[in-house]
Amino acid sequence: MTAQFAQPGARGFSLPGEPVPFFLEAGEGERAHLFDSLVTVLLSKDETQGQFGVFTLAAPKGEAIPTHAHADVHEIFFVLGGRARVWIQDAAGERLERLLKPGDFGYVPAGLPHTFRVEADDTRILGVCTGGFERFFAAAGTRTDSFALPDPPYAPSPERLAAAGREFRNEFRFDLRLDG
Repeated sequence: MTAQFAQPGARGFSLPGEPVPFFLEAGEGERAHLFDSLVTVLLSKDETQGQFGVFTLAAPKGEAIPTHAHADVHEIFFVLGGRARVWIQDAAGERLERLLKPGDFGYVPAGLPHTFRVEADDTRILGVCTGGFERFFAAAGTRTDSFALPDPPYAPSPERLAAAGREFRNEFRFDLRLDG
């Protein structure tokens, strides 16, 4: 196998789509805007034979995202810069809360309701998830060539958000507030 560089596509840079070595320069990857965030997929299920996906999320200080759960998707948060507060409801129904700072790590096992809120401008998070879920952000949001945060924020229609939720097994729990 020969190492590859990501190739410019119609919207940002497209990943190889198969398990071959490749490199990305800073900011490259499959970018999408969702609400006030820029999500960049660095590695997808296509390159890992369905095992996992890797993405970054850049966002300003803002509101918590809706509480949600993924029945079969594990998710990690690794804060590269800024701060993010993560809430998780564990299997016993207890609410766990932690403010993550640069270098801090959080893990959400599949099936547990969780949410997070960016607590500082210029926050960057590295996320790793079960393969396939990394593409939720583009399905719910909109692909972009931009390296900047969306201005104005991109608010998907309720129908688009619900359809992406169904496709990527993301159950929104509007009845459950963990961030209160």
